[in-house]
Amino acid sequence: MHYRNGRIASNGDKVIQLDFAGKVTAFGVLHSATAGNDYCNGAIAPIQQAITGACIVDCLHIEDIEKMIAEKQLDKRPVGK
Repeated sequence: MHYRNGRIASNGDKVIQLDFAGKVTAFGVLHSATAGNDYCNGAIAPIQQAITGACIVDCLHIEDIEKMIAEKQLDKRPVGK
């Protein structure tokens, strides 16, 4: 199992999910993924607390993260094998 950037995926990893256009659609902990399949495999458990204090200097806007993803050319889904 490998992420979009080629890194090996493991259950328990903290992840973000991107759509076909590179927009962030989910974030959380990967679970229930099985080896040998990079597509439609596993689930993401949300990890956000109901209320989390925000120190703005430690935050990034989601659009800025999506821009960084595009700059690294990770906004396009790899072709299926």
